[in-house]
Amino acid sequence: MIKKTDFLVIGSGLAGLSYALKVAQFGKVTIVTKKKIQKSNTALAQGGVAAVFSEKDSFDLHIQDTLSAGDGLCNKEVVKMVVENGPDRIKELSGQGARFNMDGQGAYDFALGQEGGHSAKRIVFAQDLTGKEIEDTLVAKVEANGNITILEDHIAVNLITFSTSVRNGLVVTQHENICCGAYVLNNETGKIETFYSGVTLLATGGASKVYLYTSNPDIATGDGIAMAYRAGASVANMEFVQFHPTCLYHPEAKNFLISEAVRGEGAFLIDEKGKRFMEEYSPDKELACRDVVARAIDNELKKTGADSVFLDITHRDADFIQKRFPNIHARCMEYGIDMTRQPIPVVPAAHYMCGGVATDLSGKTDIQRLYAVGETACTGLHGANRLASNSLLEALVYAHNAAKSSLEEFKSIGSKPAVALDLWDETKAGDSDEAIVVSHNWDEIRRLMWNYVGIVRSDKRLERARRRIENIQQEINEYYWDFKVTADLIELRNLATEAELIIQSALMRKESRGLHYNIGYPKKDDLNWLRHTILKKQF
Repeated sequence: MIKKTDFLVIGSGLAGLSYALKVAQFGKVTIVTKKKIQKSNTALAQGGVAAVFSEKDSFDLHIQDTLSAGDGLCNKEVVKMVVENGPDRIKELSGQGARFNMDGQGAYDFALGQEGGHSAKRIVFAQDLTGKEIEDTLVAKVEANGNITILEDHIAVNLITFSTSVRNGLVVTQHENICCGAYVLNNETGKIETFYSGVTLLATGGASKVYLYTSNPDIATGDGIAMAYRAGASVANMEFVQFHPTCLYHPEAKNFLISEAVRGEGAFLIDEKGKRFMEEYSPDKELACRDVVARAIDNELKKTGADSVFLDITHRDADFIQKRFPNIHARCMEYGIDMTRQPIPVVPAAHYMCGGVATDLSGKTDIQRLYAVGETACTGLHGANRLASNSLLEALVYAHNAAKSSLEEFKSIGSKPAVALDLWDETKAGDSDEAIVVSHNWDEIRRLMWNYVGIVRSDKRLERARRRIENIQQEINEYYWDFKVTADLIELRNLATEAELIIQSALMRKESRGLHYNIGYPKKDDLNWLRHTILKKQF
């Protein structure tokens, strides 16, 4: 049985939910999400949303800060568009019920924080749980909307595309590649369901789970990027993986981020002897861009052999710390760390993918009727390094743009399938009796990516990683076609694809720029490499 929907949204973070609410006014929407709807990277975002609301700030300053962080690879048209549209999108979010910290009595007198790389205070925040506040607001709106169907515990397997029409065995028309839905695993039944959609949106987040140490939740396996690449979409700039400098270092803590806003409020980075070290790496010290801070910490750890460095905000008033960072303070206390009295042990961890599915200013990919937004996409905003708190901003603006473009496209499509869709066939697949293959390869991929394709790279390490990932992919593919598909196998297959794309892109770029640092090419090469790295699957 084929299930039909006007708009298929894969992913349930800020980008996907915001888009769904906008298009639901004009058609039926189905949201596919791997776990519960609130489980997303958005919900974990602590810092806030960057936008110009202060008289001491300006669009030009925000644009320049974004361009500086992006190290030459930002699309200036995209940066201008996102920055100038940001305030309206945040006002819209506030109007939907999101409760941001305020600094006055006016409707938009937001309290503003400052983070690394920003030349002014422009971070709109909700304590230190901004993402959760946004996610909860949008989830409530989505759940109350009668035009939206939410499918939790469902994971997309592959996109359904076609590029030719066949009659009586002969090709009668040739089209651009067109997306007309997706195959989706229902985790409750174990069955693959076939979805036809007029328009499909990928909003599955990033792929930082490809690394052993990450600030991301377990769901961050880059499913949208991998599916789009397999379907023939272009992906761009996959070598630019942002490592957040300050993830909590504790044997019992998993994926807990210490927000950049802590440094924005005056925290120092110190070594195990209590000495500040960032002044040796940047005149901006702790407020340097993330790539600079992450490499500095990585270098300090390698020099000293220490397990972590420390983030020290004990010089600020204890009441201020607890009120400004209630969630971070409470979580640290769970691990016996009182951040008002002692420094927090921190290490860098994979955090954000600046690369992804290549799109235009409306979120369109180069496959018709397929859009990508949020961390799944590479829009050109971030370039070689994302400026702090520009991610939620990008998701808001591009969800809005994609919704407008989708509605125009949908009017000319209608809701009837353009071609007959095939149901998923697993008649020749058996139940797996070798689950160890999945768990072993999952662990091996994440370890080799951390060791060979991490903060500091070399061609020798990258070649080792390339050879190993080829062998792993061969093993995964054999397993994939022999056994019934499971959620773990889908994620493993996608992780292997992302690893391949990151390694390929890193090997291609013979320079160091932004988040990509190769010890064999330590300098930036604008003459040869002031360009994007584009990969497209050859069929």
